Amino acid sequence: MEHVTRRNVLKATAGAGALLAAGSATPWTWSPAGSVPGTGTGADPKKAWDPEPDELIADVYKRGDVGKVNRALRAWTKNEQPLPAGLSGDLRDFVERSRRLPAWADRDKLADAVTFNQKRGTYLGALYGFASGMMSAVIPHEARAVYYSRGGAQMKDRISKTAKLGYDIGSLNAYAPSGEMSVTCVKTRLIHSAVRHLLPQSAHWSSVSGQTVPITQADMMVTWHSLPTTVMRMLNRWQVPLKHAESEGFLHSWQVAGHMLGIEDQYIPATWATAETQAKQVLDPVLKATPEGIEIADMLRDLGMQLDLTLLSRGVLGSLTRFMLGDKIANDLRIPREPVWDPLLNAAWGPFTLVREGVLQAGMPKEAYWTFDEMLRQFVLLYMAELRMPISIELPGGNNPHYK
Repeated sequence: MEHVTRRNVLKATAGAGALLAAGSATPWTWSPAGSVPGTGTGADPKKAWDPEPDELIADVYKRGDVGKVNRALRAWTKNEQPLPAGLSGDLRDFVERSRRLPAWADRDKLADAVTFNQKRGTYLGALYGFASGMMSAVIPHEARAVYYSRGGAQMKDRISKTAKLGYDIGSLNAYAPSGEMSVTCVKTRLIHSAVRHLLPQSAHWSSVSGQTVPITQADMMVTWHSLPTTVMRMLNRWQVPLKHAESEGFLHSWQVAGHMLGIEDQYIPATWATAETQAKQVLDPVLKATPEGIEIADMLRDLGMQLDLTLLSRGVLGSLTRFMLGDKIANDLRIPREPVWDPLLNAAWGPFTLVREGVLQAGMPKEAYWTFDEMLRQFVLLYMAELRMPISIELPGGNNPHYK
């Protein structure tokens, strides 16, 4: 594979913004009747952002209070913990309101989500990491927003904060008073507002993004579908048996997360069926490799090196990406074919999941079963390795310094 460098990225993205803008003109047709509230304005989410925190955070930057806000929020880690002193009144009021679960949140369904995560947690490390995670590299708006923002210069830090979101939503007390999911969502929402304030100041991002302001409501829904919708697609493809209540609980946990991350309720799908319909409109058509995404994917395939786990080598992680996301995306990301792992995954992963779930009593060599089971176990280790506590989600001081 040709080595991807920042110089090559700049060369390759010349004129790409105009092409992306032309390709994103598909009209919005998804009906809010399929949303959680069942109603809405039907406004195009590509032309909507998150105005209240956007204005508040822009004022924080204009006042030079970024450090002050970060120091105050650093001490806030638990859902029901009183907010620390040091926040301006307007920002404090917003955070206090935003930390509350929506009125439609169902505690019984959230309890079912806990059961789902307990049973399927071993799959989720691989799915969040190399279905959802690698998919972010072929979502052009997301890849470019990450690459040219502060996160592009601190990928390890960015990955750890993304891992925290997946860890917190899967924890036993995610939305309980002692949990951290509400905190993580609200802080992430503030980070999104910070990126909306900072990225338009980047000439590099502005020249290639096709956007005037990043992270629209549509962009957030694309990312949302790269998580629960993609996970459910994969579990169904692998024929993992799922109880209806637990599947619904998993969806509900992400519906609540979407709301708390600032997605308007009128865009949050009410059911898996409406989620699939929306994903076919907002996620599937936009998947496309960009020079920035190619470099991000290259970084992601090095994740296993930190644990010295030969089972999670670049080749294995590349092969897993190809298996989960398909040949086109893998080829676009310049991921080479693996002569051993590609056919092994295609032939044996299906029987492995059936044996693991007790659906199939026999049918695959013990060595292959052990290899796949160990791979899942090591994904959990890799996932946890990113969670070097404490992880502090903070407002960035600026954009990627490599692209001033």
